[in-house]
Formats: sequence, structure tokens, C-alpha cells
Amino acid sequence: METTSRTGTRTVDGYLSAPFSWYGLDEAFTGPRWLMQVGMTADGSVQHGSLGHGDEPSVRTETRPDKERFAVVVTVGSSPVQHSGDGTGVLEATSVASAAWLAGSGLLAYTWPAQLDHGLRDEWLDQQTETAFELADDLSGAEWSALTLPVDGAPTSFAYRESEFGWVLAGSARAGVHLGAYGRGMSAYGLGFAVAKDITAYT
Repeated sequence: METTSRTGTRTVDGYLSAPFSWYGLDEAFTGPRWLMQVGMTADGSVQHGSLGHGDEPSVRTETRPDKERFAVVVTVGSSPVQHSGDGTGVLEATSVASAAWLAGSGLLAYTWPAQLDHGLRDEWLDQQTETAFELADDLSGAEWSALTLPVDGAPTSFAYRESEFGWVLAGSARAGVHLGAYGRGMSAYGLGFAVAKDITAYT
């Protein structure tokens, strides 16, 4: 369940109700910042969400993706295996792989080959999403490399990979959350992450 949408009215309410701190790019980034969406469990608990920076991405056929410069930071609340609030099942523990999966699928949502028509897009997206899931489940695999970036000023190790669509990375912060990020046109190597001290600064 998502409480906000890029295409709808944006609201900060979901972000404010989260039991964890949100992360975005640190103060070295001076460009636009914007709300994206939060993910909730069946009982209404906020589990993860994303904050955008730079140009708001669009799908590949709508504009020239090589001209877009954006980075999206995904924050995933750290939680163990637990029963869902409505008693219907068990919620899996979150991990760095969770952040990697959300970041990988997030990038795919805005990137698909221009030669595909809408009828073939779903099939392509299903295939790529399955690949992103498999990659997220094997962060020590050959597709990933190590990248150290600052989180709240402290050097932090991330799993990092590039593709024709952009880049994806995932790691953990000391504040008890897992971080993912994805982007295009903006190098990941110069980025730093920090707690968003004022979430209302994101529009």
C-alpha cells in the first residue's frame, strides 16, 4: 500500500508517521528534493519509502533519459521476522537485500526500452524485475562491487552495480535502517547520505 504518488497530490503524512529516520542526500547536494512514496504493511505501519533528488525521472519513451540527472534514496526500517498486525501471516525480516530489491525495481519503473510498445512492456518489466530480485539476493555475487560512501559523515560500505539503465547500491546505516539508492546521469561516486532533518523540505 502506498500513501503518496509522483503523479498525485503529495503528502508528507506517511513519512511523518514512520518509526525510523528518513535518509536523503547530504547537504553537499543543493538541487531539487521531492517526495516519492512510502510503503506500508497491512496494519498501516510504514516499512520503507523513497526521497528523490535532481530531475524527476520519467519513463524512457517520454523524454531523453540521457539528459536526466537524478538520485533516489530508499530507506527501509530494520525489523525482524514478525506476525502481521491483522494476523493473516508473517512479515519477513528486512535486510540490505530488501533495500537493494526496492532500489533495483525502482530504477526499472522509470526505464524501459524505447522500441517496446505498451503490450510488451509488462513482459519485459516482469523479466527485469525477476532479475533484480535475484541480484538483490546475492549481494556478494560478481554483478556487485564494493563502494564506500559517507553516511552521516562516517565511511560506509555499499554493494554497487551499474547497468544500461543506471546504477543501484545498497547498505546499512548506523541509525538502524537499511539504505538503497538508484540513479541516472548523476554519478554515485560523489554522493553522501544523511538523515533528512526536515522532511517537509521535500516538496
